[in-house]
Amino acid sequence: MANPRALVLRTAGTNCDIETQFSLEQAGFSADRIHVNRIIENPAMLDDYQFMLFPGGFSYGDDIASGKILASQMIHQLSEPLNRFYDAGKLMLGICNGFQILIKSGLLPWGRVDATTAHRDATLTWNDCGQFLCRWVHMRADSDKCVFMKKDEKISLPMAHGEGKFVTTAGEILEKLKTQDQIALRYVNEDGSDASEAGVKAANPNGSTDNIAGICDPTGRVMGLMPHPERFVFATQHPQWTRREINRADGKMFFDNAYEYLK
Repeated sequence: MANPRALVLRTAGTNCDIETQFSLEQAGFSADRIHVNRIIENPAMLDDYQFMLFPGGFSYGDDIASGKILASQMIHQLSEPLNRFYDAGKLMLGICNGFQILIKSGLLPWGRVDATTAHRDATLTWNDCGQFLCRWVHMRADSDKCVFMKKDEKISLPMAHGEGKFVTTAGEILEKLKTQDQIALRYVNEDGSDASEAGVKAANPNGSTDNIAGICDPTGRVMGLMPHPERFVFATQHPQWTRREINRADGKMFFDNAYEYLK
């Protein structure tokens, strides 16, 4: 079987697309970076790919709200092709700005591009501290369902965002996410224990509800997370790789697991 093909969707303001493509290639994918306008012109292009990634950055300058404009394009110009891509059993991953796009398009939490459901049940809003945060965080994989991580895996990744606080619009939505095993990643203390407080220097830096750092759809094939796995695909990218004898790149696991799933 030929290597699975991955599409990295980009537009004006996207700035993590090259790193994301590189990370995919390190895992064995044949990966292309494609501008959203090319997909709008020829939606049939999506048939050639098994994995779509929405990388980090500031799509369209994050005007209106983070990821809002690209999400609106997806809703009004690409809803049918993207829903067919999803229905075909393929994978999607949204990183940082990409997570915001998936939420605002409706692909998360429920796996459907739909203007009537997008941004209705959950969103990503301003960090509690009111400022952009750039630091490393510890997380724990908490879903048996999610394709991209094995449950109970403890990882560290860098984050860089101003609107990363995950919230639901009602308590029953949070309970539904828990019941359906859709909470993929939680911020934790360095020893893996639950984060007990939020704040710039705390384990949960942005104040996300229930320490949520990432979620998946009901099938586990679509995931969004705020930290950046593409920025940690070599052990030497960790700032303490010599002092702590780090020999594993936690971010690479996301791409390796996707590759193994599709192969």
